[in-house]
Amino acid sequence: MTSFLTGKSILITGGTGSIGSILTKRSLLDKAKIIRIFSNDENGLHELESQLKPHKSLEFIFGDIKDEKSVDDAAKDIDIVFHAAALKHVDRCEVFPFEAVMTNVMGTKKLIKSSIKEKIKKVILISTDKAVNQIGVMGATKLLGEKLITAEAFHKKSTTIFTSVRFGNVFQTRGSILPRIENQIKKGGPISLTDKRMIRFFMTQEEAVELILSATKLAKGGETFVLKMPLIKLNDLFECLKEILAPKYGFKKSQIKTKLVGIRPGEKLVEFLLTKFEMEHALETKDFFIIPSLNKQTKNLKYPGAKKPTRINNYFENLKPISKQELTKILKKIYN
Repeated sequence: MTSFLTGKSILITGGTGSIGSILTKRSLLDKAKIIRIFSNDENGLHELESQLKPHKSLEFIFGDIKDEKSVDDAAKDIDIVFHAAALKHVDRCEVFPFEAVMTNVMGTKKLIKSSIKEKIKKVILISTDKAVNQIGVMGATKLLGEKLITAEAFHKKSTTIFTSVRFGNVFQTRGSILPRIENQIKKGGPISLTDKRMIRFFMTQEEAVELILSATKLAKGGETFVLKMPLIKLNDLFECLKEILAPKYGFKKSQIKTKLVGIRPGEKLVEFLLTKFEMEHALETKDFFIIPSLNKQTKNLKYPGAKKPTRINNYFENLKPISKQELTKILKKIYN
């Protein structure tokens, strides 16, 4: 089947990160005309270029999302932008809040300006559940990024469609929980756990990419797409990882201890995917929620299979973490 990426010119900011790399490979598979990988990670660009076979559609661009000239240059002759460039580590953003603002907020604003000037068809921002009920710098800057994207739906002069996708934690991405814990198990432990009560939403890399592509296809302007994903207790996750990975590295599960290290600045015990206010305005499909822009008339907007949620009040408060058995099935698919 022909993909809507076929024949299109794609710009992927933060293209050397885990999601950016997968989007690059998917765009290659779907025969995009141009795939422009934009990153300020020189070594990352070299490594990705080395991984991929030389292809006439691939362009590797060294640049910084905070620099207006390099963003302008990267946006020329592009149809679709996947905006994954961001500072995403909670603790680093707390220590360097100005850098987080400059990258996650001002960088997004520069990209919006360039996209409008170049008449790009669609721009998709990669956001995070930490933008919901945020208490830290990272979540606050990603929320502002979402708001900048949503606000563009109000400006009638622009022909560019802007939308956001909101992620939970993504299994196996660079700097995420699983690689860190696997490395600790490989060394014989201990595993570092912030708090036994901590719970998080998780998605696979494949689910993350499918959400991005669904949003790209369906976006009408200013929405935020949020995948329905399992809620997982981190303590359960780590116990399952011990069971699966300890024998692989020559240890018994009982030999791998867990060390409680406490919650880091900017972290919460519980994350949410939508606020109560957003739930009141959201539409729901089988796989995700759609939060329409509140800056324009949305009553007549239609999305295939989307309808008002039947459980608006306390939707996420009533969600329960999945069982260890369900979690083990997910992890075995990842590690097989």
